[in-house]
Amino acid sequence: MGRTAVADRAGGLLPGHARGDFFLCDIFGAIPKDDIASMEHPLFSLATRPDRRILSYEHNGVGITVTPSVRGLATIHDKDILIFCISQLMAALNAGRRVSRRLQLKAHDLLVATNRETSGDSYRRLRDAFERLAGTRITTNIVTGETETTSGFGLIESWEIVRRTRGGRMVSVAVTLSEWLYRAVLGKAVLTLSRDYFRLRKPLERRIYELARKHCGRQDSWRVSVDTLLKKSGSTSPRRVFRRMMRDMIEEQNLPDYTLAEEPGDLIRVTRREALIETPPPVLSESALDQARALMPGADVHSLAAEWRGVWARTGGPRLRSADAAFLGWLRKQAG
Repeated sequence: MGRTAVADRAGGLLPGHARGDFFLCDIFGAIPKDDIASMEHPLFSLATRPDRRILSYEHNGVGITVTPSVRGLATIHDKDILIFCISQLMAALNAGRRVSRRLQLKAHDLLVATNRETSGDSYRRLRDAFERLAGTRITTNIVTGETETTSGFGLIESWEIVRRTRGGRMVSVAVTLSEWLYRAVLGKAVLTLSRDYFRLRKPLERRIYELARKHCGRQDSWRVSVDTLLKKSGSTSPRRVFRRMMRDMIEEQNLPDYTLAEEPGDLIRVTRREALIETPPPVLSESALDQARALMPGADVHSLAAEWRGVWARTGGPRLRSADAAFLGWLRKQAG
């Protein structure tokens, strides 16, 4: 299914898929999530062509070296795959299901959820992204969960095409995440992203959104110097070019949830448009799950619970008097 245009701010965002296309992803309550460590530190290339530089970064005691494979560094758009995987894992954890580092994904679902075209060429580009993610090596002492180690690893440990069409296009793919990233998910060191993140056209816009989301947190605003923002973004542009790009972003105001402004002293101010409320997903009792088993004999009640949480999230995460009663009422409608 193609993408359906929706209203853009200043025409700067890519059109989004029709909301129905998110249904398979939403069945599992997979609200977009990103790991905090890679939001804070520049692990991904912002280049649009193969980038074979070795990157080094140090800030506040954290040191990172990013080494590319022959196919180049993993890019900020390749990171969409990791966000999709993290989102699926967090949805499963919130639903009380078992998880592991190895995930089996439907390629079409991944493309739709991350707002990509589903043409034949998109599957080829998806394969290229898997290869860059597996080939890019990180050496760092970043803390994930409650553990600080100095280690080297790939962004993903491995991947394989599990099933193809007769024409050779991947249908499903298995991905094994690095222990480093998996530990971050288990420690719930993640933040929710706006779905419009996947509609941002420019790599720098995506990176600045990540930094805004990480540093604003629950504050109303975040001030940062142009020099620090340049360093944290991972941009290789000269300072004067970077400042001009930031001024363009300030004029266009494409970032979801945040506005940008330039202030005296060579500062950039990031301000939330409105309060970002991280509402935890509803928790169901064992009694409710037992009643669900009686209502739907033979069904996977944890999957049903996750589907209901997806419906709850799509309707804005309303406050519930009783999560158990709401879930069982929804289930009776499905059964009827």
